[in-house]
Amino acid sequence: MTASSRLFRFGLFPYVAWLALFMLGPLLFVVLVSLQEKGLWGGVVWTWTSASYARALDSLYLSVFLSSLKLASITALSCLSLAFPMSWFMATIRREFRTVVLGLVLMPFISNFVVRTYALKFLIGVEGPLNRFLTVLGIIQTPLFLEDVRVAVWFGMVTNYLPFMVLPLYVALERFDGSLIESARDLGANSYQVFVRVVWPLAKPAVRTGFMLVFVPALGEFVIPDLLGGGKTMYMGNLLSEQFLKARDWPFGASLCVIMMSVVIFVSLIFRRRTDL
Repeated sequence: MTASSRLFRFGLFPYVAWLALFMLGPLLFVVLVSLQEKGLWGGVVWTWTSASYARALDSLYLSVFLSSLKLASITALSCLSLAFPMSWFMATIRREFRTVVLGLVLMPFISNFVVRTYALKFLIGVEGPLNRFLTVLGIIQTPLFLEDVRVAVWFGMVTNYLPFMVLPLYVALERFDGSLIESARDLGANSYQVFVRVVWPLAKPAVRTGFMLVFVPALGEFVIPDLLGGGKTMYMGNLLSEQFLKARDWPFGASLCVIMMSVVIFVSLIFRRRTDL
């Protein structure tokens, strides 16, 4: 072993130790807790059992998980449909304006996530300025998001997670060689063919990254459904917080975490395989 390789391994050790201690260790602990029993007054009784996983497969909890999976998927797809034209616009405008537009995209990160959600709740509330303005103009007769709070939750998710889709797409499209589009058009390709055969293949890695950056946190989100849903909707994030903080059923909460992590890994692998085709 050469001196350079020994130095490389020595320099790599702190990073490996950090990942093992603060990432792999907690995950293994969650798996361990999920195989134990709940104590009489909460906590964990160290008795090996798989009862929590059997309980997690109940139709009630499966419906909650499917609702979360549906919300996360719709949020990611909605962000993608909005972020692609936004990113293309940002990447093709004059360079001196790109910094301004990029700053506008990043501006929400100046404030806290919870503060932004409260502000959004005030904005789209029944007595909020948006509904008041649209009512005065005669555009609506009843307040928006009143009949179905799931729409308000979706709107809040897209609003908060849209920058996570815009940024990787912008980085990819900014490096895009515009002469490829001109060459495709010279060869007789229409706009649809240019997008499918030229733009999309080069943007797929960024799409994959942005999709997972939105899908993964959206699957376990609990602040937005709690604040904008008004306690009328139940998703995995809310269910997990209730099990750990209110019901104090840590084994059951841990089993839900393990199942959710497994699904995220599975979806990531499938999505990567599909987008590589």
